[in-house]
Order: sequence, then structure tokens, then C-alpha cells
Amino acid sequence: MGRQHILVVDDEREIRELLDYNLRKGGFDVSCVSTGEDALASVRYRRPDLVVLDLMLPGVDGLEVCRRLKAEGSTRAIPIMMLTAKGDEADIVAGLELGAADYVTNPLSPRVLLARARAVLRRPSDEEATTDEPVSVGEIMVHPGRHEVLGGGQPIELTASEFRILHFMARRPGWVFTRQQIVEAAQGDDVLLAERFVTERSVDVHIVQLRRKLGAHGDAIETVRGVGYRMKDA
Repeated sequence: MGRQHILVVDDEREIRELLDYNLRKGGFDVSCVSTGEDALASVRYRRPDLVVLDLMLPGVDGLEVCRRLKAEGSTRAIPIMMLTAKGDEADIVAGLELGAADYVTNPLSPRVLLARARAVLRRPSDEEATTDEPVSVGEIMVHPGRHEVLGGGQPIELTASEFRILHFMARRPGWVFTRQQIVEAAQGDDVLLAERFVTERSVDVHIVQLRRKLGAHGDAIETVRGVGYRMKDA
């Protein structure tokens, strides 16, 4: 099996060289481009396993690149890891809601970059993930077919919305989700009428309740300040 291919998109030469060096050192095959237009052309020419995408690009910016890739059936499943300036929470949230898998902030730590890239590439894609298979994160097991949650082997009673939120996040441990994404995951045709009104504001309340009910396993749900929540990548 060949090395996994990562496409790096950044308009700053020094950052491209830093990413290229460290990703190659980590065992990846790397291509680099400096514009959004070149990124879209490169993806059509050779499909990468991961796109590392700077959001602050001239011309077609990173958010627009992300939007276009996620809108196309042939490129929708390619994971995208965003490069953002520290503290750009609005851009991070926008990218995640467009379908980006993760983000890293400047100044870059090569070790963190490699760890996050490997974690993203280990996760099942939307095409591979199924909603019927049981999933486990640490000592938490979620079985959607049985509508059952176990913590350390012990059953945990959850409401319909709590179950949907937990299952949604557990399917992709380490993946950061915005409150809006969690709202959408918590809604469905078979959700109890009294629970349909899950809002961004009430997501925090649901997370508090989930942590409480999970007890000793509640710390598996991590808060990402200014962005949302994720399941700890055990």
C-alpha cells in the first residue's frame, strides 16, 4: 500500500515548506499549492487523502474551497484540516459547519500537526460510517440498534436527544463539532415531540446532563472553547 497523500494549501512559502518537511518526515506523500484555485484543480487531478487548508488565501479563500469540495459528490468525503490564526473562532466555526474535520492554529507545532493529521485519517469517512453499528469510545459503548448506552459495562439511561448527541459525537472521536451541528444531529423524525426544540443555547444543557449521567466517564466529552464539543480520542 502506498503512502497517504496530503495536499497542503497555503500562500506563505515558509509555512508550505514547514508543512511539507514535517509531513514527509512523518511518512506522508505531500503536494503543495499556494492558491484556492490551484487547490481545486489539484484535487481534480489527483485526489488526496487529506487537505490541509489555510483559510486566509487570496482570491478563492479557504472557506470557499471547503464549501466547493463538500458540495461535490466526488470530493465530499475528502477530510479537510484547516489552518487558522490563533483566536479566529468565527472562521473555525464556519469551517467546521461547512464540513471540515479539524483545525490547527498558528504558530504550528509539527508534533501536534502530525498527531492531528493521523487522527483525522484514522476516522471513518461519511461513506464508511454507518449509523447501525455499535461504537465505543474508551469505556463508553453506544449501540444504536438497541438504543443502549453502557458505561464501564453498566447501562445508562438517556433521553432520545441525549442519545442522538452522544452517538453523533462518538462516531468520530476527536472530531470537533459546533453547537449547530449538534443541534442538527439531535433532531429527527422519531425524536419525542417535547425534545424537538433543541437549540444552540440548550446544547450546553444537554452536554451537562450527558456528563452527569455518564458519571465517571463524563470527562470523555471535552469542551472546545469558543467552538463546541468533541469526544475524547481515546
